[in-house]
Amino acid sequence: MAGNDEIRATAQGTAPVPLSVLDLVTVGAGRSATDALQTSVEIAKLAENRGYHRYWVAEHHSMPGVASSSPAVLLAHLAAHTDRIRLGSGGVMLPNHPPLVIAEQFGTLEAMAPGRIDLGLGRAPGTDGATAAALRRTDRLNEGADDFPQQLAELTRFLDDDFPDGHPYARIHAVPGPIQSTSPGGVQSPHRPPIWLLGSSGFSARLAGVLGLPFAFAHHFSGQNTVPALDLYRESFRPSAVLDKPYALIGVWALAADEEKEAYRQILAAALNMVRLRSGFPGLVPTPEEAETYAFSPMEREFVDNWNSNVIHGTPDAVRAGLDDLQKRTGADELMLTANAHTGEIRRRSYELIADEYGLPRA
Repeated sequence: MAGNDEIRATAQGTAPVPLSVLDLVTVGAGRSATDALQTSVEIAKLAENRGYHRYWVAEHHSMPGVASSSPAVLLAHLAAHTDRIRLGSGGVMLPNHPPLVIAEQFGTLEAMAPGRIDLGLGRAPGTDGATAAALRRTDRLNEGADDFPQQLAELTRFLDDDFPDGHPYARIHAVPGPIQSTSPGGVQSPHRPPIWLLGSSGFSARLAGVLGLPFAFAHHFSGQNTVPALDLYRESFRPSAVLDKPYALIGVWALAADEEKEAYRQILAAALNMVRLRSGFPGLVPTPEEAETYAFSPMEREFVDNWNSNVIHGTPDAVRAGLDDLQKRTGADELMLTANAHTGEIRRRSYELIADEYGLPRA
C-alpha cells in the first residue's frame, strides 16, 4: 500500500509548497485535438525539467474544448515521454466506471511507470446528465454518487487484492496487480498507486479525512468552499497506513504572461468558453480577439467578473504574490496549477514564467 513517501512532496526553489500541474487538455478554436495532446506532452516534459512535482489530467466528456475523456490512455502516452515526474488522474470519475476496470487500468499504468502513478477519484460525472447516463447505461445518476464510498472500498480491495474469503469477488484479481507476486515464480512491483479523493464540497473532504487519504480540492471552480472544505478534512482526519497526518492540495487557475494585458486577454477568452459551457453550448476555447469583441449581456458579464476573480493572472511577480497569498490563506500543502488559454504556446509560457519566478531548478 502506498504511504507518506509517495504522497508528500518537497517544495522547490523559493515556492512556499510543492507546485504541480493540472492539464485539462484544452482545444482552442482553429486547433485540433492532436495539437492539444501534443501540447500536453510538451508541458509534461517542461514540468518534469523545471521541478514541478506531479502532472494530472482530468476526465471530462462531451466537451469539444477539452480532449481528456480517457485519462488512462493519455497518462500512458505521457509516461512514454517522461522519466521522473509523477503522473495521475485529477480525476477519474469513479461512478462512470466499474471499479475493476479502473484497478486494471491503473495497475497497467503502474507497471509502465513504477512508483510514478497517482489515482485521483471524483464522484461527479464530469459532464452533463444525459452524457453521464450514456456512460453508465442508466438514468439513475444519483445512485452512482450515493454509492461512492462502497465503490471506493471495492476499488481499494481490487488494488490490494484482499477481498475476504467468501466474498463474491475473492477469486477475481486485477491484473497487473498483487496476485502476480503470489503466483509461482511471480515478481511484482512494490508500488501501488496511491488513492486521492477529489472534491468541490464537503462530502469528499470528510470521507478523505475519515479514511486517512490525501485530499485534492477544486479551488479553481469552487473557491468559496475551499477553506471550509479543508477545515472539514483536517478536523475529520484519522491517521492511516497511508498518511500519518493530513495532506491537501488545491487546484488553482493561474496564468502568467510577460504583460498583464496579455494575461487578461487570455483569461477573458477562457471565461467566454465557460459562459458557453454553463449556457449549454460547449465549444472550443475562443480566440482572445473573439472574446474582446463579444457583446456580453449584463448577466454574462457578472458571471465573467465572478469567474475571473478566482483566477490568479498577470505578470510573473503578480502571479507569485497571488499564489503565495492563497497558500497562506488556505494552508494548502501543495498547489496544482492549471492554465486555461487558447493556445498551447501561452500555456507553456505561463508554466515556464512561474518556474522562473520561483527559481525552480532546471534538470
